[in-house]
Amino acid sequence: MSLEQIIKDSNYNLDLFTEAERDAFEAAIVTREVKGKSTYHVKCLIRDKEIRLKPEEVVRQLYLGRLLNEYGYPKQRIAVEHPVKFGAETRFADIVIFDKDHPTSAYILVELKKPKFKDGKDQLKSYCHATGSPIGVWTNGGQVSFFHRKDPNHFEEITDIPSAHQTLADIISERFTIDDLIKVDRDSTKKMSLKNKVLDMEDEVLANAGVDVFEEVFKLIFTKLYDELEGWRNHKRLLEFRNTGQTEAELYRKVQELFDRAKRKWPGVFSDDAKISLSRSHLAVCVSSLQNYKLFNSNLDVIDEAFEYLINKSSKGEKGQYFTPRYVIDMCVKMLNPKEDEFLIDTAAGSAGFTVHSMFKVWRDILADEGLDASHLFTMERKPPRCEDYVKERVFAIDFDEKSVRVARTLNLIAGDGQSNVLHLNTLDFDRWDEVTSQEDWRDTYNEGFRRFKRLRRTRDGYKEFGFDVLMANPPFAGDIKEQRMIARYELGHKANGRLESNVGRDILFIERNLDFLKPGGRMAIVLPQGRFNNSSDKRIREYIAARCRILAVVGLHGNTFKPHTGTKTSVLLVQKWNDDAAAGALCPRVADYNIFFATQRKPGKDNSGDKIELMRDGQHVLDRHDHRIVEHDLFNHDGLTEDGIAEAFIEFAKKERLSFFV
Repeated sequence: MSLEQIIKDSNYNLDLFTEAERDAFEAAIVTREVKGKSTYHVKCLIRDKEIRLKPEEVVRQLYLGRLLNEYGYPKQRIAVEHPVKFGAETRFADIVIFDKDHPTSAYILVELKKPKFKDGKDQLKSYCHATGSPIGVWTNGGQVSFFHRKDPNHFEEITDIPSAHQTLADIISERFTIDDLIKVDRDSTKKMSLKNKVLDMEDEVLANAGVDVFEEVFKLIFTKLYDELEGWRNHKRLLEFRNTGQTEAELYRKVQELFDRAKRKWPGVFSDDAKISLSRSHLAVCVSSLQNYKLFNSNLDVIDEAFEYLINKSSKGEKGQYFTPRYVIDMCVKMLNPKEDEFLIDTAAGSAGFTVHSMFKVWRDILADEGLDASHLFTMERKPPRCEDYVKERVFAIDFDEKSVRVARTLNLIAGDGQSNVLHLNTLDFDRWDEVTSQEDWRDTYNEGFRRFKRLRRTRDGYKEFGFDVLMANPPFAGDIKEQRMIARYELGHKANGRLESNVGRDILFIERNLDFLKPGGRMAIVLPQGRFNNSSDKRIREYIAARCRILAVVGLHGNTFKPHTGTKTSVLLVQKWNDDAAAGALCPRVADYNIFFATQRKPGKDNSGDKIELMRDGQHVLDRHDHRIVEHDLFNHDGLTEDGIAEAFIEFAKKERLSFFV
């Protein structure tokens, strides 16, 4: 009996199969008489029982033979007529190959029931949706099409299916480098922000994953940053943080190995034995969601917004400290003008925005001095040794929130190419630093940075006074300090009559503490609640500041600046610590009368919901020279694309007043 006779008058044909395959199959056919009619049967290659041959079954048995003999799949991984649930309805997939690591999960689905391509593909897609299978095959015996289900709504045609000893990645051979990522990422006007993508992932999988969302997303961002950096330093290297169709188990192994390499490159953020805790299926979704985002850019704010959301969810907002918008940070950096030979610190670092953006400013100065250009990816590029020395020796940060410190360390480790001076300490409770720093786990992570930090003490018998040139901070506002032991260490913790206050606002103690960090002539920018500048009850605080510093400027920020977290009205205070000796060359000799710069932000930068207001012209986003959207504010001139703002006006004032850091 010939196969052509069985399939005649059907839409199936056998052009796909070789003559040897057809001959071997024909040799196995047996004829049976059923009710006076001849019928044709064959022993099923999977079910091990005799079945009646119809056109569809002929194609199925031939294709099963190919899966077993050519692709090498073992019989125990293959099922036919496999039930697939569609709500209350059950349908049956023609052929299913199961995942070798998870034998109940579909890996490849083969559809034969619909011999017309469009009908067959639609049914195949519905089965893939229902089972989660990443690979689908449609064939009618004459044609065959292979598909990779890249996400629920996107099937991409591929050239073949993998053999039992291959992965889908071997078939796809996706040569995806950092240059390809830059091209994919470049259309920023249409791209969802990373923060919104994290929200999407949370809605899809993370909320019900039974894991710490902050930790797991942090691991993935940390891993992807490493992958991008390695890709930039070798442009021929293929990026590994990609879901290229391997099984979920294979993808998990690949990403975990990449995470392990990142931990070795940037120690002190995750423990050596840290593992990705997402399930394999959840990891596959998350990797697919993140893989086309370029996390590195000229200022790292792509990841900062996502970290702000994650940290605020877990702990940061409870302590009354919110990440400072990057345009406020850049204004402060422009106004305080940190230099390569100066020591800089943030004593309430959060994600280290003040220190990282100060690094960027100094790096640009160094690159300009050496005649080099800062590209849109200069955060990834190998920089002159002067840049790395600046990060390693002169930039420091402290925060008491462990999660924030790890984020800050990540950004600083990247910037410093493996060096970081971000320390997990309570800035205000310096009497207990020895107790904290003596712990073995703490020393393992922070000792190198702390050793450099200690060199800047004014005296060797404690941690009260330091010799920093520049300090920028946005300290916590919420919550009073009530511990008498701590309050007693501060002049502002005492009443005018010398008695201890029963409680003191955190930000008040930060004012005094920060001034103790500065050397004579050192300068500071600090974000404070507006009430400290005009409440009659805070007059003594203002007098304390004026006695120790020259007040350089007060910049009133818009009420939306820290929304959606808080609507507290804030201002930035800029001061320079007096040089009590008026010796020649003193940075800030004491004077009785001087001018102060005052300004108020008019353009809010954010709307009442806390969303950024982005600059538009002619119905399109205005992009800076690195293709990033610009927030509409009046704090400074952005790359010459906006008008001069408060920072430029202050610089003009500072030069006129002959302030030391602009002379």
